[in-house]
Amino acid sequence: MKKLISATLAGALALSLAACGSSASVSTSSAASSAAASGEAASTAETGSDLAGTTIKVAASPTPHAEILNVAKDLLAEQGITLDIIEFSDYVQPNMVTESGEVDANYFQHQPYLDSFNEENGTHLVSVGDIHYEPLGIYPGKSQSLDEIPDGAVIAVPNDTTNEARALQLLAAQGIITIREDAGLTATVNDITENPHNVQVEELEAAQLPRTLADVDYAVMNGNYALEAGFSVGTDALATEDAESEAAQTYANVLVVKEGNENDPAIQALLAALKSQEVKDFINETYDGAVVALF
Repeated sequence: MKKLISATLAGALALSLAACGSSASVSTSSAASSAAASGEAASTAETGSDLAGTTIKVAASPTPHAEILNVAKDLLAEQGITLDIIEFSDYVQPNMVTESGEVDANYFQHQPYLDSFNEENGTHLVSVGDIHYEPLGIYPGKSQSLDEIPDGAVIAVPNDTTNEARALQLLAAQGIITIREDAGLTATVNDITENPHNVQVEELEAAQLPRTLADVDYAVMNGNYALEAGFSVGTDALATEDAESEAAQTYANVLVVKEGNENDPAIQALLAALKSQEVKDFINETYDGAVVALF
């Protein structure tokens, strides 16, 4: 695998590694990452002739990841590089085909999920860099307002370890439940200490959540699945994660490869394209706050 990005693109590239901390720390990280990204792109441009004719295969969720990759695809095509985007609707297969080498990279997940997946499955996948963040939102089902939560309301949440904790913390931020203070982003239903509305937390596979809304009072959904189901974060979500929350600083969506391939020229070229101004403009103009660029 190999890739070319022109020197003119280099100045427009930037990347921020979202991690726990204040918004000020993220800004500092963004500035440093931006400079590093420009250097990577310039280096790629110098050796770009070697990447013409290369094909890069990337596994991705349809929305927004494959859509964002399509913008990068156009940029790469200008350099003679083919980006083959393979869409998956679940959170397991993209990692498995990256581990097996069927694809070169994937783009669908955040770092905590990646860490958990590696631990649980014995895979050897690593992040190349952070691209964007998707705020988790509470969406209405049978109940339409958080001001009048019915007693015994059923709230569906993602059942994977990292996203469930994130969902519980969002519910806690809205005063619906109280979570043990030191639970943080490892919280489970066992860490609920107060439940004044006697809500029932129903754990479901993340991709199934939009289909459950007719049967539950509320669902806490990942941004990509909400978008695929036609929901707008700006108009449909009753509440979303704050941009300065711990979750917002932690759950950046990352470009992932099998360990050892991080510095492959084609992967670095793909990363540079994903950090381009063209991609940032596309994200800002397309997703109504459901996707936030981190560069």
